[in-house]
Amino acid sequence: MRLVPAVLVFAAVTLGLVADLRRAGRKRIADSDDLGPGNSDLVIDAAIAGLPDPVIVLERGGVVRAFNRHAIEVAPALATARPLSFALRHPGVLDAVRRAAEESTTMRTEMAQRVPTERWWDTVIAPVRLPPGPAQPAGERLLLVSFHDLTPLRRAEQMRADFIANASHELRTPLASLSGFIDTLQGPARADTAARERFLAIMRAQASRMARLIDDLLSLSRIELKVHVRPETPVDIVLLLRQVAEGLQPLAGERGVTIGFEPPAAPVTVAGDRDELVRAFENLIENALKYGASGGRIDLAVLRETGPRGDEIAVSVKDYGPGIAPEHLPRLTERFYRADVAESRAQGGTGLGLALVKHIVQRHRGRLGIDSTPGAGATFTIRLPIVTAAPSGTKIDGIPVT
Repeated sequence: MRLVPAVLVFAAVTLGLVADLRRAGRKRIADSDDLGPGNSDLVIDAAIAGLPDPVIVLERGGVVRAFNRHAIEVAPALATARPLSFALRHPGVLDAVRRAAEESTTMRTEMAQRVPTERWWDTVIAPVRLPPGPAQPAGERLLLVSFHDLTPLRRAEQMRADFIANASHELRTPLASLSGFIDTLQGPARADTAARERFLAIMRAQASRMARLIDDLLSLSRIELKVHVRPETPVDIVLLLRQVAEGLQPLAGERGVTIGFEPPAAPVTVAGDRDELVRAFENLIENALKYGASGGRIDLAVLRETGPRGDEIAVSVKDYGPGIAPEHLPRLTERFYRADVAESRAQGGTGLGLALVKHIVQRHRGRLGIDSTPGAGATFTIRLPIVTAAPSGTKIDGIPVT
């Protein structure tokens, strides 16, 4: 994601604010015979109060003249009639303030803050002269310091860089394995039939892993492209869950796990994309079968709830395995994040399953909840808005409603 357009917009806004201050000063003079300090302060306060970005107005000596409420986000210790350096100790910003005052020119710098949270600010310092008046014949000279929050853009850039690095690593590992086995088959194991068959089986597994990873990457990309388009096709969630559970019975049998599901008698309809919902619930149930198999059982539950946005259906997948440590819970839906890297790869995971679930749920305007206690299993819950009534003639899972 490029920062240039956002920075240009911010620069335009800052220059516009300088012009606004000047216009406000001229209007104040027209309305009053004397522009004293009290009146000019009112002009400044009125000009910056409603701005969405943090703004600080300085006198030429670097003393704070005024600031809006958002400026506290940047420097909590701000106070009028005190030097800016008392509240903001960033050398780059203070140097830019000094140079803007000395050279009467607009300066720009980027400020990074590490505490209390990591944030980045595009900072513009612009000289501004209020119109002359009886009390200030030459016009008062001030500095306007404005901050635009670059944090979302920086984090998006970091996420993109991490994503590319992780995807490259995930593909490089099986490719290196394949390359090594090919060299071995062409050399020392050329005439060893048993070794050849063993290596070919491993190569097939590595190729399948790459295919799953690429499939997940493409699926994630498709879902992200249409995340703002809410699906509207009625889907019977109970029927869908029953079919997903039945389809995963062979995997459950291989792992010695029983899938418990007592569906409600009445159908429950949500507006959704059936294929995406199947993918989401398959991922959750497969995860429970893979990582919670030691508990010998997983339970599916479907409950109606009244949430903050109306009636919802809550579908939970609960396993009785080792559970997940609390420090991992906030990051489980990040791409390529694994609580246990070795275990995930041993189970054939791509590291994208829960990221896919999160994006599918978001597209359906739902919520994903994760609850786990180490040693007591984990519960993943998807909450989706319920379609209260389907119009006559509507098809639910291909069946017309009469």
